[in-house]
Amino acid sequence: MVSHPLKRIAIVGGAGYVGSALVPFLLEKGYAVKVVDLFLFGEDVFAGIPDKRRLTCLRADVRNEQALQEVFQGMDAIIHLACVSNDPSFELDPELGRSINYDAMPGILRAVKAAGVRRFIYASSSSVYGVQETPHVREDAPCEPLTDYSRYKLLCEKLLSEHLQDTTYSILRPATVCGYAPRLRLDLTVNLLTLHALVKKEMTVFGGTQLRPHIHIQDMVDAYQLILEAPQEKVHGQIYNVGCSNLSVSRIAELIRDCLGDKAVRIRTEPSKDLRSYHVNSDKIRDGLGFTPRHRLEEAIIGLEKAYRAGIIPDPLNEPRYYNVKVMQQTDLRHPVPDIRLLPA
Repeated sequence: MVSHPLKRIAIVGGAGYVGSALVPFLLEKGYAVKVVDLFLFGEDVFAGIPDKRRLTCLRADVRNEQALQEVFQGMDAIIHLACVSNDPSFELDPELGRSINYDAMPGILRAVKAAGVRRFIYASSSSVYGVQETPHVREDAPCEPLTDYSRYKLLCEKLLSEHLQDTTYSILRPATVCGYAPRLRLDLTVNLLTLHALVKKEMTVFGGTQLRPHIHIQDMVDAYQLILEAPQEKVHGQIYNVGCSNLSVSRIAELIRDCLGDKAVRIRTEPSKDLRSYHVNSDKIRDGLGFTPRHRLEEAIIGLEKAYRAGIIPDPLNEPRYYNVKVMQQTDLRHPVPDIRLLPA
């Protein structure tokens, strides 16, 4: 453990899918958490947290360096989750996507240095590897990103070594996250197929042979806590894959049908030109930090089913807030938000 615990954490993009699970978890563990986000998916993300005394929510834009310098003051660590997430959302406006995902990064890192933040954790993506012939893609594999989204993720990784020589930094390359969270995404493979199976009794698989790595959202949350608490010498400048299951899309659909126990659910297969396939290896974080995923893919599926049947995922196939691209289509982000606004916790 670090000699002086990092207890004051700012999570940039903390009101998104992973953040909505990470924030309450860290609060329960005794951390003071500051969420820095535009709250595009609603300002009530943390309404279910019973004790908000150590939670601060600020509406601020990552493109506003001056605002970030103010926001980061007094923080021990920053977890940077914010981005225009997934290829379809990025491709709606590539210029906007670049401005948030890449152009803003030097200002973010200058604000980190100016505030004297001791640790910085960057959420990259396993998509930076592109298509690999190697069956088990490790962190030292050559990166061949296929889209602007993944290319800018990789370029941001390179900025960290240039800007944070005196700050402990780590890079996580997560597999596709799955499972229920308060700010739910239904544009991710497991989540999307599960809700289609529940609502429509039908899942459409495009291609199907593609391998996709996944990680349960609670395991992803555990990984962030582990990086926060690990000794500096084990995490500084390190890149870690974080994944669990590597299954074909067709097998994922079959697993969902089996978990739901509904033989009436139909699996339709359609041809696809997108046959990108990759199999991420996460031995490094296991061997170096002792991280082993504790949750199976089946738990993510069953958790989504329970939430749906409990009525806490209303109108899952039509409600825009579950789909990043739909929210981006409704939002004008061409100009940075100039001010900081404190939201009620």
